[in-house]
Parts: sequence; structure tokens; C-alpha cells
Amino acid sequence: MPSTPQTSSVPDLDAVASTRWQHLPRAKSPWLHEEIGRRMAERLDWIKREPQRWVSWSPLLGGLAAHEAVTRRYPQAVCQIEGPQQAAARSLLEGVGTKPLWRRWMAAIKGASGTPVSVAGQADLLWANLSLHIHEHPQQLLKAWLRLLQTEGMLMFSCLGPDTLREIRHVHALQGWTPPAHPMTDMHDWGDMLIEAGFAEPVMDVERLTLTYSHAQAMLNDMRDWGRNLHGGRSGHLRGRAFRAAWLDAVEASAPRTPDGQLQLTIEVIYGHAIKPVPRVKVTEATSVSMDDMRQLLKKGRPSSRHPSV
Repeated sequence: MPSTPQTSSVPDLDAVASTRWQHLPRAKSPWLHEEIGRRMAERLDWIKREPQRWVSWSPLLGGLAAHEAVTRRYPQAVCQIEGPQQAAARSLLEGVGTKPLWRRWMAAIKGASGTPVSVAGQADLLWANLSLHIHEHPQQLLKAWLRLLQTEGMLMFSCLGPDTLREIRHVHALQGWTPPAHPMTDMHDWGDMLIEAGFAEPVMDVERLTLTYSHAQAMLNDMRDWGRNLHGGRSGHLRGRAFRAAWLDAVEASAPRTPDGQLQLTIEVIYGHAIKPVPRVKVTEATSVSMDDMRQLLKKGRPSSRHPSV
């Protein structure tokens, strides 16, 4: 039976469990998230325009080292941390011995009362590593990201794809168990959702990582570090040691292996970037334009015919 009621727009994703996982206290980022963040940071070589302001979305889960890599790449840019566990991320970043650049932006945007004012519509870049696929309402999250960007600002993100954990999904199916994770969204569907959210010129790419393990317990340890089973139909109670032993035995017996006998595990990583386009006003007999859109129209004029950032 499901552990909690479903209130998610993602099929078979337990929204309560997802929120709990995103806000779970942690002292470091999962190593897989750091590795994917490192690979994503390498893709910044494609970006010609250097941001003056950027948003780091949930860096504690997405990767503190990956956040620092972006900070080093754009040393003159100021950063705003957004998303789950903002305070914890700031505290940990301050404790690693570096002077995080988000403090400079926070000082700049505080009013006389010391209260931060809105930074919506000011960022040139929004960086989001491995957050989108576990959000219960991804379309709402995409729209929130769009609001944080200025016109022609860029979203750069990664998420997990449908082939992730395919070997363990196979084992669970053989045993008649609930899948080990909720279904992941396909790369092409993310592209469509970006357009629907208001982004333009989405570019999607996919990479499959194959991890190998000498035994099932090592694999289980890593999977626990990366996340939790957020499938809405998973067991609503603790399984206990007997199920853990059965799971380990099933993986050892049925999971695919490499030619040298190592257990293997697939991680599909989807990378994407898109821009916030210049607002387009449809001229009718009576046209209503927001003040923010009007400012952007007057500031930017006609949109460029080529991609502004790559």
C-alpha cells in the first residue's frame, strides 16, 4: 500500500516523501551528485557570455564542490542560493575556508532594514543539478526558475533519466516487488516542458554512466547515499533485516554483471539548457502588458536571431 497520499503531478511520485528527502539534514553532498555536477560544470565551456549574477539551486543536494567549481569559473559574478536548505548550504560553504560570493550579492540587495529584497528577474544563469526529477510539480519549478532569470538569461540543469537503476528495476520485477524508484521523465519530454513553461531554444543531451560493484552491499550503500525510493506504491512500513537480506541475495543472483563478474548499475543523466526569451506582445485591439515585460521590451528591443549565450 502507498506510504502517503499522492499529491504530485508526477505519476507514482510520493510528494511527501520527495519533500522530506529534499529537506533531510545532511553534512555533505552525495558523491554521485558531485560527479555529475563536475561533468555539468565542464559544459560551461560552451557558454561564451559570462554571467554577472547567477542562482545556485539547492547546492547542498546538488553538490557543494560543484557549486564551488562554478564560483571559481565566474569569480567576478555574485551568487544567490535558492531552493531547499538554503541556510544549511550557506553555513557549510562558509565553513570550508572560502569566502562564498553569495554574501556579496546578499549585502548588495539588502535594504536599510537588513531584509533581502526580491532577486526575481535578475540572474544571468540559474544552475540546478539533480533537482528537477524529484520535484513533485516540475512544471511549477520550471516556471519559478524562469521568474528568477532576466531576459536572455540561461537555465542550466541536470536530472536523472528513465534508464537509471534499470538493473535493479529488473530485479524488483522478477521478485514482484514495487519498483525501486518512481519512473523518470524522458529527455524529449523535458524539452517540451521547458517550452510550455516559457523557455526558448532548449538543448538536451544524455549520458549513461555504468557503475560497477564487487558486491550488493556496496551498491546498496551508494543508493542510500544518493536518495530514497520515492515511488508512491512502495511499502508503507519498515521491511526489516529479513527483506534487506532477501534484497541483497536477489541482486547477487539476478542483477547483470560485467565480463569480469562485477555487478553493474546504470545511471542515465539528462543535461539541458534553455534561455528566457524576450517577451513577445501579441498586438490586438486592446493589449495588456505588464510593467516588467514593458521594461524588458524597451531595454532589449528586438530579439537577436542567434543564441545569445552559446
